[in-house]
Amino acid sequence: MELLKLAIEWAKSEVFSTRFFIVFAILFLIASVGFWQLGKTDIAKAYIIPTLVAGVLLMTIGLGLFFTNKSRVIQFEKAYHANATAFYESEMERTEATLKEYQNVVFKGIPVIMILASLGILFLHNPTWRAICITTIAMLVVILLVDGTAHGRIKNYQEKLMQIEK
Repeated sequence: MELLKLAIEWAKSEVFSTRFFIVFAILFLIASVGFWQLGKTDIAKAYIIPTLVAGVLLMTIGLGLFFTNKSRVIQFEKAYHANATAFYESEMERTEATLKEYQNVVFKGIPVIMILASLGILFLHNPTWRAICITTIAMLVVILLVDGTAHGRIKNYQEKLMQIEK
């Protein structure tokens, strides 16, 4: 029963965490509307579409993860009651795969994209391209902030899972 409680606690923490994607998405969307309504310069007008796209992407990520993790709570209970050993094994495999994914995508891929966007700011002088690069960096910082804490939670979850086996 400790295993089920641990899994549900982790899923509920993830549901709470994904709300931050939604909050930042709303802020990006508000910024887009602000640039649209108040932007007078070329650079201000150039931010309208990139911040709108970033807001939509963050909203999609946030809502997708929110509903996925919310449904996991119910799925965890069913899977645990069906076969606790198989549930344990599947959770160990899932956490291992997720940690590898974080290592490759979040902590390697995102910084590379941020470096490329930074170089774009230096070498591209078109206001639209600069706005795209700056907005990309801002969006990726949000993803790193939220996913950095999620990485810590899943690593902690995996360590607690290993203690249950012993």
